Amino acid sequence: MRILLTSSAILLVLPTLALAQETVELEPVLVTGQSRGYIAVNSVTATKTDTPLLNVPQSINVITRTQLDDQALHSLGDVLRYVPGTTVGQGEGNRDQVTLRGQNTTADFFLDGVRDDTQYFRGLYNVERVEVLKGPYALIFGRGGGGGIINRVQKTPSAGGTFASGQVSANSFGAWDVSADVNAPLSDRSALRINAVYENLDNHRDAYAGERYAVNPYVAVEFDSGWRAGLSYEYVNDDRVVDRGIPSLDGAPLPGHRDQFFGVPGVNRTTLEANIVKLRVDGALADAVTVSTTILYGDYDKVYTNVYASGPATAQTGTVPLGVYSSPTTRQNLLLQSNLVWDVAAGGMTHKLLFGLEYGDQDSANQRRSGVLSSPALDLANPVFPTVQFTTLSRNTISNVQSVSAYVQDQIHLGERVQIVAGLRYDRFDITGIDLQPDPDRPFSRIDDKVSPRLGLIYKPRAEVSIYASYSQSFLPRSGDQFLTLSTTQQDLDPEGFTNHELGLKWDFRPDLNLTAAVFRLDRTNATTPDPSNPTVSINVGETRTEGLELALTGRLRPNWQISGGYAWLDARLQGNDSVRLAQTPRQQFSLWNRYDVSRRLGFGLGVIHQAGQYASIRTTAATTRLPAFTRVDAAVFYRVNDAVDLQLNVENLLDATYFPDAHNNNNISTGAPRNARLTLSTRF
Repeated sequence: MRILLTSSAILLVLPTLALAQETVELEPVLVTGQSRGYIAVNSVTATKTDTPLLNVPQSINVITRTQLDDQALHSLGDVLRYVPGTTVGQGEGNRDQVTLRGQNTTADFFLDGVRDDTQYFRGLYNVERVEVLKGPYALIFGRGGGGGIINRVQKTPSAGGTFASGQVSANSFGAWDVSADVNAPLSDRSALRINAVYENLDNHRDAYAGERYAVNPYVAVEFDSGWRAGLSYEYVNDDRVVDRGIPSLDGAPLPGHRDQFFGVPGVNRTTLEANIVKLRVDGALADAVTVSTTILYGDYDKVYTNVYASGPATAQTGTVPLGVYSSPTTRQNLLLQSNLVWDVAAGGMTHKLLFGLEYGDQDSANQRRSGVLSSPALDLANPVFPTVQFTTLSRNTISNVQSVSAYVQDQIHLGERVQIVAGLRYDRFDITGIDLQPDPDRPFSRIDDKVSPRLGLIYKPRAEVSIYASYSQSFLPRSGDQFLTLSTTQQDLDPEGFTNHELGLKWDFRPDLNLTAAVFRLDRTNATTPDPSNPTVSINVGETRTEGLELALTGRLRPNWQISGGYAWLDARLQGNDSVRLAQTPRQQFSLWNRYDVSRRLGFGLGVIHQAGQYASIRTTAATTRLPAFTRVDAAVFYRVNDAVDLQLNVENLLDATYFPDAHNNNNISTGAPRNARLTLSTRF
């Protein structure tokens, strides 16, 4: 079966390559979407049909490269804190993890529209924009994505000319980084672009340190036939301290220990080595028919080892219980996606038809080894780090996932005012694996066949205004988003299901200023969540519902004043029992970032984030840890030294608020950094 599917995947690409023969204006070589300052006009890789965002019946936030640089953002977590409706998770100090509309995920990340589901920290050095698409849209992205997905759009080569830029920055904690972006035309229709970064990591927490370096050469070419091809290779090496924050006390974060490390220096460590190759080929089969094919191969080798607070602090004894384990993981992903878009007019209507095929082959191996501590608790008055011995192998699993998908969508224009978006997707998800521990080996397997619909109606009273209604679904197989195991009970259970109803408004006041608004109801069936008393185990909770309102305003209020702001109100609960609240879903979030240029050389930035209180895990009892509400103010000063050099000073937490931005569970709570500053020097050639 695997040979047959792999052969089919190759056959999808061969006709594409056959049309790409002689090299011939390549600017840009590969289209990824248009932006103007903080405004994104369209999305190519996420929507798959190069559609203006105004005509997409879905809530979408886009953070452009301009905004990423203005805010001096260095991680996806930094980015997503400014996107209401999205909550950043701690990720146990070793990975990106987010909650979108009440749905927690470690896997709903994409690179140029292709799945990027391994657990690790993703960089921004080679990214042109970050797209947050909200709601379950399996038709476009396949399984998962119950609350939405995060898509990174990669920088691509340009044959329009040689350019280079470099950046050096350092913050007041001692962290520093250096990056470079070099683009060189190889001919009038081909180009090479290389992005590279080195980061030395540090923050306010005791014992935290690390480094990450990555390089991404990308070559692209346009052929005489008009077809275009790009080949990208990225190498990532990440080595940092695992920090799972502080425990709770009486249902709240432990006070007075903002910087205290509850791990063991030299033991708490995560390493990642990743090699990611991406081939993309685009072209036209006819005047109104285009094809885009992407193949991504990723090889990931990751280990994380951690000592952490395994329970709340005890006021009587002044101690915190500790736990310890080590978990190595390897993953090899082979993912293929091919889309055909056909623009056709018939019966007084225009159609944009999308036909797509996807194939995935993912091999995973994961272990967990428990450890023994010389002291099972940390004395808060006299913290002495215990020694660690790793003894028991508690999990040893290998698995293979093969997935095949086919989808069709029609974007129908019924005159100038009415559009319909309708489609269906078929997914086959086939997992096989072996639990090698405990002895004897236990094989497991399951096949899920799912059909997911999408329906959207758009009414445009004016060309710059869209009012839409949409319905969409997605699903998540019982093996979860990382395929770690499939118990005998889970093998017999249906996948989790997600259904989203949404009404929205998109209004381009001007080409450089837009407003979006959406109200939605997201239902999840067969829902599971980490057990608050044992986060390594999932429990079934039945059906959940998230209802909400999302608002966003982005663009230029004046030629010298750019803003990006948003508000979200979310009510996330267990169906039939409103006292059970979903984890890490604050009822209200607000963010606003401003840049105001007082002259050609001098500008100022001001930002604010407000997040209401949230539960660290699903609230089932009054003892569930609650993170208090917080407001954080950020600021910046921009100075252009000359046409080639810029200086920038960003201050985070200007008012020095004490806050707890995220958590992993009731007793692994991140502490917000005190006031700190980052100075950045940027050059252009």
